[in-house]
Amino acid sequence: MNILIKNAVIITMDSESPIVKGDIGIKGQTISFVGKDNTFTPDRIIDAKGNIVMPGLVNAHTHTPMSLLRSYADDLNLQQWLFDKIFPIEDTFTEDDIYWASMLSCVEMIQSGTIAFADMYFLNKGTAKAAIQSGMRANICRGLQCFEDKPSFEDDERMCEALELYREFDGSGDGRVKIDLSPHAVYTNTPKYLEYIANMAGKLGAGVHTHISETFVENEECIKKHGMTPTALLDSAGFFKTRTIAAHCVYLTDEDVNIFREKDINIVHNPTSNLKLASGIAPVGKYMQAGINVALGTDGAASNNNLNMFEEIHLAALLQKGVNKNPTDISAEDALKMATINGAKALGLKNTGVLKAGNNADLIIINIDKPHLTPYYNAHALVAYSVQASDVESVMVGGKFLMEKGQIKTLDVEQITYEIKKKGDRIRCHM
Repeated sequence: MNILIKNAVIITMDSESPIVKGDIGIKGQTISFVGKDNTFTPDRIIDAKGNIVMPGLVNAHTHTPMSLLRSYADDLNLQQWLFDKIFPIEDTFTEDDIYWASMLSCVEMIQSGTIAFADMYFLNKGTAKAAIQSGMRANICRGLQCFEDKPSFEDDERMCEALELYREFDGSGDGRVKIDLSPHAVYTNTPKYLEYIANMAGKLGAGVHTHISETFVENEECIKKHGMTPTALLDSAGFFKTRTIAAHCVYLTDEDVNIFREKDINIVHNPTSNLKLASGIAPVGKYMQAGINVALGTDGAASNNNLNMFEEIHLAALLQKGVNKNPTDISAEDALKMATINGAKALGLKNTGVLKAGNNADLIIINIDKPHLTPYYNAHALVAYSVQASDVESVMVGGKFLMEKGQIKTLDVEQITYEIKKKGDRIRCHM
């Protein structure tokens, strides 16, 4: 189907023509043109009425099933939160729990303008199925942990699950779903197991998704135990030879930054989660100046406590200004790049993140006919500093509307909410 979106203010994220006032022609799954084309014959015309059209947002680091644990454990540091609260309740989860919680997260992400996400968790088949049903793009990986070495890891249960997930779902959903490998973190894995994961990633050519230097304690304990930083330890284990998503990176040393630049490692900044867990504020301005690709993520809804990427855009721009006492650090446009084109690069999405001819028709429409968005003079600033998730009106992935005029098209929101409330009643008994 040929779709024409007309009368739009288009934030393209294309440096050659960042703002275009006009139309977008969509042919099948791809963008035919941006601007004007009198030869384009549409099957359907959508009048944007001056609203903003921009690339859909990319949540480059999250744990989608953790929406089931929203407000379950709060006001704790990372180690207490993770080991005393989260890990024990997660041990009770079933694949059905993962499926419905992932469905809930897909609804929340679509409603707030997210079209793609990178997920790390377990029992991931449920998440893959939810991503396929939702119509979103997703990089999914089984979080790998090993606290004791074994003579051989060939029969390692978690790795077997990761490989089964890869075989069954990599390239599924018409290519929208990719499967990566994921060492959870250096503090949840032995060096030998890390080497095993790195070798497997190399054999498969799979991307890697991990947590790096999220807290000061993580860094200090790694240096004390192994004589090197988490980045150096992963590098020595053979990582960074395939596309790598590194979440948090709050405490990278100058040597770490050099490794990130040389190995083209993608950093995912998670400002809300890092603030809530008192992990610190990543110096992402410094990383970007060093030439490192920096994307944005929400982390899980248990440590955020939502999946609203617009909040991350706001904070990413504001935090660096405040910390560095420099109002020019992380401009509105920089923050939007982190949430779109930079996130797409982190996930390996080559034709997403920029609205231009030949790219995927992955876009959102923002309703700006609202008091808090009136008047405006700069579209980038309006979106970075004023737009709320609830202002997203329509979401499209590959030329297909996942939400139109506020109505979710691909998922049964009522059924999902019903199933999640039942599971919440069960979890409440563990509190």
